[in-house]
Amino acid sequence: MQLTWSLKKFEDLSPAELYKILSLRQEVFSVEQNCLYLDTDGKDFDSFHLMGFAEKGFLAAYARIVSPGISYEEVSIGRVVSSPKYRRTGLGKLLMEESLKYIEEIYGKVPVRIGAQKYLLEFYKSFNFIPIGEDYLEDGIAHKIMLRP
Repeated sequence: MQLTWSLKKFEDLSPAELYKILSLRQEVFSVEQNCLYLDTDGKDFDSFHLMGFAEKGFLAAYARIVSPGISYEEVSIGRVVSSPKYRRTGLGKLLMEESLKYIEEIYGKVPVRIGAQKYLLEFYKSFNFIPIGEDYLEDGIAHKIMLRP
């Protein structure tokens, strides 16, 4: 699978890129997961947006890299999503590798904290994230805080 990766600050996103990002997030987090929540939470403004484009500019993968002090004291990765069209292709792994690579380029070797959907714990453990604390519900979905030291 050939992808073109692009990392942009919010103010550098084109209207078309922003539309594709919000569409993919809605498709998966709201419709597919049947979860009503306010996706536009104000954190996008203070984040980097990692986009993986496939053929013809199709947004196949996306992650939001949130600056320290916004979601957590540490830098964070959130809204990690791949298009249903590209599931089971290894794209999620590529997306996390790219996210961690860009975090190191921007912030250096720093701890990364995430709020992971509980069913994805093993996936995130494969990137050296360690579960900490108690489980919690976010928008009716079980989550766990994880830290990559």
